[in-house]
Amino acid sequence: MRRNEMKLGYTDPADGTFHALSSVGLRNLLRTASEESTRKAAYEGLRSIGPFVCAEGFLEIVKLRNKLARELGYEDYYDLTVTNAEGFGKKQLFEILDGLEEGTRPLMEEGRKELAKRHGDDALEPWNISFKMAGSVIKKMDPYFPFAKAVENYAKSYAAMGINYAGATMNLDLLDRKNKYSNGFCHWPVPAWVKPDGTWVPSQTNFTSLADPTAVGSGLTALTTLMHEAGHAAHFANIRQPSPLFSQERAPTSVAYAENQSMFLDSLVGDACWRAKYAQDLGGNPIPFAILEEEINSTHPFEVFKLRAMLAVSYFEKALYELPEEKVTAEKIQSLADEIESKIQGGLSPRPLLSVPHLVSDEASCYYQGYTLAEMSVHQTREYFKKKDGYIVDNPNVGPTLTNYYWKWGNSKPFLDLVKELTGKDLTGDAWVDCLKEPVARRIVREKREYEEMLDKIKAQGSGTPEAPKDIDLMMEVNFVDGDEVISSTTDGGLLAACKRFEDFVGARVASATSS
Repeated sequence: MRRNEMKLGYTDPADGTFHALSSVGLRNLLRTASEESTRKAAYEGLRSIGPFVCAEGFLEIVKLRNKLARELGYEDYYDLTVTNAEGFGKKQLFEILDGLEEGTRPLMEEGRKELAKRHGDDALEPWNISFKMAGSVIKKMDPYFPFAKAVENYAKSYAAMGINYAGATMNLDLLDRKNKYSNGFCHWPVPAWVKPDGTWVPSQTNFTSLADPTAVGSGLTALTTLMHEAGHAAHFANIRQPSPLFSQERAPTSVAYAENQSMFLDSLVGDACWRAKYAQDLGGNPIPFAILEEEINSTHPFEVFKLRAMLAVSYFEKALYELPEEKVTAEKIQSLADEIESKIQGGLSPRPLLSVPHLVSDEASCYYQGYTLAEMSVHQTREYFKKKDGYIVDNPNVGPTLTNYYWKWGNSKPFLDLVKELTGKDLTGDAWVDCLKEPVARRIVREKREYEEMLDKIKAQGSGTPEAPKDIDLMMEVNFVDGDEVISSTTDGGLLAACKRFEDFVGARVASATSS
């Protein structure tokens, strides 16, 4: 597959100029570009990925994957992958997903009607949906999520929750560049484990994202990605088992198990109380709640769209690998993608299914159901902490609890068992659906109360800004890199000093980009 070599971007409708952008950059443009013609051009850029991958070997990959699975005795490649990763087959998986699909379909239909009522029927065009939900408020939020401060804020937040990395080394490659893999990820060339003599082997992690510091919304995107991928890194750094096989990222490590950890931690970025402390402009002023209230009004009725987008990937891959071999053609696959989007999401998706990089990737194909199962457990885990401790943000019990109940076991225990051991309940989507059904007015009241409580805590500590200790010790070595270039390292002055050098590097790059 040559997707990373694809000439990806959009053609400016104003002057016909082609602008190279990653898929992440194109999706960001869908959220923030004020001109509909520009958003449509960005969407067409994303749509161009489908024909490209179909012409560059994806069809043969699908056939060979199915051939392998059937020779091993499985129904198809999806059944093989799910069984190996989760310990149960495709049939049981879709019994779970079908229930979630049926239970949230009315919410999806209500959300689409509400979006059209607010903004007109054109709001349902795939290039308009993201912008109509959040375009203007994203720009208002942007000053409070400065990209250069993203790493420092993630580190402070993790430290306050008692999370550490047990002596790991992490290489952070955060900035977008040409031909870079079109998705954020973490991989572990050295897994953590305990040798037979009791010697601890810390993990080594490579962590990447595709941030463009000059783009509106890049700071929020980068911070969310950091909180997510750093959650993966913290999880895998804290697996304490007698073999590296328990802490490697592939099967039998459950996809849902792995994604639960990262998605639980990135969910905090959406909490008003987290933003009260960590979402600040460069002058140290917290984001006003009025902006957060506008965002809740703009997005909460449509949060079900995220769930439906996750489901769509799984239903597409299920249908894809169930196709008879003679029907695995470019035309059929592209029409099937559109059919599934319309069926599951109510219309064509702002993120075309064939633009999802997981589909063509060896290690991530037939993977997306893991996000859905993980999101179910995220809400169930959040519910547990809220009932037990009353709060999650800056709760020093979070890190030790996750380590003892989720992280240290690696793949030695089934994911569903771990969720039940912590929360006391079998995994269900109830907490997630309850969150989606929460009335907007009630959510605003709840979020405002938690926002004000955090501001009161900060005030009681004698400072209107996040605490600024001499340094933060997450018990790891961090190297900021840009490809082969080392920008800074915690080996020279500690984490905050390394963050400051990274901040200066980003500032210089932004200045260069805006002056050229």
